[in-house]
Amino acid sequence: MTTADHRNLKSTTIHVMALDGIVNVNSLFTLGLFLGLAVNPADPNYTLVDSSSATTCLMSSSTAENLVAFHVYSFSSFLFSSLIAFGLKQAIRTAKDGDTRIQVSDDTIAHVNLRVLRAGILASAAGSVSGCLFLTAALVDLVEIKLGKLGCSDWYGVAAVVPLVVLVPLALVFYICIVLHAFAT
Repeated sequence: MTTADHRNLKSTTIHVMALDGIVNVNSLFTLGLFLGLAVNPADPNYTLVDSSSATTCLMSSSTAENLVAFHVYSFSSFLFSSLIAFGLKQAIRTAKDGDTRIQVSDDTIAHVNLRVLRAGILASAAGSVSGCLFLTAALVDLVEIKLGKLGCSDWYGVAAVVPLVVLVPLALVFYICIVLHAFAT
């Protein structure tokens, strides 16, 4: 086995691990989405805002509609991403011919087109990123429904949203860098 063959075997192991990671994370987020859809944001008892004192801080029904829509968009993105990842893993397991030799398990070697593999990983990662962005938007809507409009400067609402809109994009930048590294490998 040449050095190039050994490098291809190692790099594709990274690809398969990346696909496994995408599927696992998407599964956790999808569980969270279903838990989020279990609440009824249109219920007047659902909010913590006192309706008698601050009617301007109550959210409109369009925010509840956006909450559900963002949940559906997020679920669609995570499902897209997971199906692409599962498809790529299945293609690796059943590959007969291609550009690169890939070690699927201890004894099995498959031949896979690395361009298709990399494009699939990018598509799957894009689905995960868009799912995270939609989930973040849904959570911001949920905070506004529960605690009132952010423009009302409620400390609890701002304290809930600021870490969400700071930490999630930072984590997504890190995730994108790792995916691009796996893409380049």
